[in-house]
Amino acid sequence: MRVLLVEDDDRLAAALTTALSRHGHEVVRAALAVDALRLAGGVDFVLLDLGLPDMDGLDVLRRLRRSSAVPLIVVTARVEERDVLRGLRSGADDYLVKPFRTAELMARMETVLRRGTRPMPVLDQVVTVGDVRIDLGARQVHVAGSPITLTRREFDVLALLARQPGVVRSREEILDEVWGDPLLSASRSLDVHVAGLRAKTGRPGLVETLRGTGYRLGSTA
Repeated sequence: MRVLLVEDDDRLAAALTTALSRHGHEVVRAALAVDALRLAGGVDFVLLDLGLPDMDGLDVLRRLRRSSAVPLIVVTARVEERDVLRGLRSGADDYLVKPFRTAELMARMETVLRRGTRPMPVLDQVVTVGDVRIDLGARQVHVAGSPITLTRREFDVLALLARQPGVVRSREEILDEVWGDPLLSASRSLDVHVAGLRAKTGRPGLVETLRGTGYRLGSTA
């Protein structure tokens, strides 16, 4: 099996490469995020460190998951529960904290492979709510046939809700996915962006607030 090892620590990368090779795997190593994204399309498995010098590993994971269903385990020194949850929610199949034994890594890789391949993300999905058309792949929104200009985060909030219409997303979940920090739940940033979505689309019911719970995609009323 061809394994992409994304690790900027030379000593650890060398040790893992030796261990993986002994188990019959061909290892391709990347020390930078830009190289990892370039190489990921030609491998069967990815081991991803989060502490990369050119980009946060979670951003690499999110970008990778937009186009690839390759089995992936996060291998990192980050031990906070928040980081573990963010990694799994972003699409990791498992999360392994350093230091770890080689036997544990191999066992987890085997477990991930036994689960099977996750569904490929739908990149060209279009969601329609009344006269609002949300193109998730093209990152475009039209209202009554006219394009609406949204900020990046306004679109990201809307897209998160649109991917699963009717599903309620908590404030913490939205802040985690879009801002990368659920602790921002005490701020008004999310409320400002939701208000912007309602104002720009002219459809106040498009994003529905469920007090004490969160938000979901609503109607165009």
